[in-house]
Amino acid sequence: MQNRNLARCLAILLVSLSFVATVAGSNERLSSLTPADHNAIRSTIEAYRTTWLANDAKGVLKTFSGDAVLMPAHGTPAVVGIAAIEKYWFTPGGPVTTVTGLDITVDEIDGNAALAFARGADRVTWTVTQDGVTHRHSHPGTYLNVMKKMPDGSWRIRAHMWEDGPETVE
Repeated sequence: MQNRNLARCLAILLVSLSFVATVAGSNERLSSLTPADHNAIRSTIEAYRTTWLANDAKGVLKTFSGDAVLMPAHGTPAVVGIAAIEKYWFTPGGPVTTVTGLDITVDEIDGNAALAFARGADRVTWTVTQDGVTHRHSHPGTYLNVMKKMPDGSWRIRAHMWEDGPETVE
């Protein structure tokens, strides 16, 4: 079932990106990304990274568009909307979780003046403290972000999809 959900999400994402490519090819006003767009997209990804490291939940959420979707690893169902994303990552009353390391590479950025994608690899390290016991977790991963240009010219994450490598727990 999880593989079927993941396959469905991937199919939707590919169809969406194909549609964007078709529209971009037929619509002159949707030009390719400028160097300023590339820099703005990289800045958003860096803000995502640094706000996680600062344990700034509101800052993390500000890197997403209001209609954002998370597509978690392992076929976990999609998380739709900022309120749902906040609950998913920052559950009130959950164990104390602190991101202690987050390395993100940006291996490719492409798109047009309205939508783009960024893909790369990451490595995240975090601690979870529950009942007075703290465990350190980490894993490598890969990600794909669909980026949306906002009316003010900034870029936000519209869809964030990731896959995790093997997790270590100490």
